[in-house]
Amino acid sequence: MAAAANPEKAVGMQAYMKSSMPYYGINLPEVRAISRTVFEETPAGSCEEWRAAILEMWRGARYREERYAALYLLRMTRHRDCLQPDVMPLLEEMVVSGAWWDFVDDLAMVIGDLLRKHPKQIRPLMRRWSTDPNLWKRRVSIICQLAFKRETDLKLLYANIEPNLADRDFFIRKAIGWALRQYAWTDPKEVARYVRRHEDRLSGLSRREALKNISLQS
Repeated sequence: MAAAANPEKAVGMQAYMKSSMPYYGINLPEVRAISRTVFEETPAGSCEEWRAAILEMWRGARYREERYAALYLLRMTRHRDCLQPDVMPLLEEMVVSGAWWDFVDDLAMVIGDLLRKHPKQIRPLMRRWSTDPNLWKRRVSIICQLAFKRETDLKLLYANIEPNLADRDFFIRKAIGWALRQYAWTDPKEVARYVRRHEDRLSGLSRREALKNISLQS
């Protein structure tokens, strides 16, 4: 990554992301290409080695792209059997220390995969996260089902939205609207009903996002 660095681009990228951590100035497709090459040449062996490598990269990162590489390793297909409920402490640390949407939203999809495969273990955890003081854990609890479509656990989604309806933080309000908008592709009438019922409690941002592709007449 140091060899591919673009200092001029790095300044703009850091400013755009409002990041205290500097950038190399490498576009995400190239970050993934570099990561793929490195991880294929020196693959992690056991699941324990895989977790240790991710954690070392994440904690030791000096540039933001190095954390993107850790996320790439986390999601590599060859290690998918390592994604079990016992990896949640690692994911929680990454969510809390990452503390920005570019990291957290990626991690939410990984946690969503775990929720789909291990609902008995992960569902109660997402319920607890929905009321956690950490806003990024609450955001994960709301958006972790974005890819679920008809498999969406509506009871869980609504339960995780409920304690956050009065939150004034942009990233929580955006998450609520995003989650509802995504489910509206599957059941627009249900989302329209939900918005009508909670119209006095939904923020303007959440409401606009939820109804972006439907109307209240749906």
